[in-house]
Amino acid sequence: MILVSWNVNGLRAVVQKGFWDWLAGSGADVVGIQESKIQTGHEADFGHTDQYKTVWCSSTVKKGYSGVGCFYRAEPLSIAMELPDPAFAGEGRLLHLEYEEFHFFNIYFPNGGRGPERLAYKLGYYDAFLAHAEELRKHKPIVVCGDFNTAHTALDLKNAKANEKTSGFLPEERAWLDRFVAAGYVDTFRLFTTEGGHYSWWDYRFKARDRNVGWRIDYFFVSEELRPKVKRAWIDAAVMGSDHCPVGLELDCR
Repeated sequence: MILVSWNVNGLRAVVQKGFWDWLAGSGADVVGIQESKIQTGHEADFGHTDQYKTVWCSSTVKKGYSGVGCFYRAEPLSIAMELPDPAFAGEGRLLHLEYEEFHFFNIYFPNGGRGPERLAYKLGYYDAFLAHAEELRKHKPIVVCGDFNTAHTALDLKNAKANEKTSGFLPEERAWLDRFVAAGYVDTFRLFTTEGGHYSWWDYRFKARDRNVGWRIDYFFVSEELRPKVKRAWIDAAVMGSDHCPVGLELDCR
């Protein structure tokens, strides 16, 4: 089973840059996108694909904001939107597709860079997600992908020292990822690639992508039970169209 995640930073924009051709050639069984920025009620405009069914979770609190979507060929047992805690619902940040072998989460985690209140919201969202995942994990494993909006270690961004006081690399954000890993969740990319220099997001300014001055903030994590089934994990940095690039995971689900 091939799973792909991509923060498209506006589906309308990336459709003008070859998104449908990319999707058709991706070979993925499930594609999770983040920052769709689609308004509720407009999702049907983006369901035109013969290969995939679609499901959307769009923001209900602000137009053209946030939003996640899934394109899937493998039919899920069930689909849910948002976290159960209503304090963290409404921004269109989470889709949960339940499969026989695992729970699949596609999440656009909050950005903590807009002041203390949003940082607190981000950290609270992290905690609420982990509590939810741990409850579901009692019955079957977890796969979670998306834009976590945090680089975990100094290997995961170009200029670690200069960003120690920047949201996305703050000690408290990184500490949550430490706790997540300690709880038994595996950063699949690091099973195959241990060196730095591999990023999934580049600032549009300063020709950052041309110079590979980036951050790795898009991930596929699996709960420890799935580690033996991980066959590949990758970053597809050659795919253009967004300030993020796709990341992927292949699982042996036999």
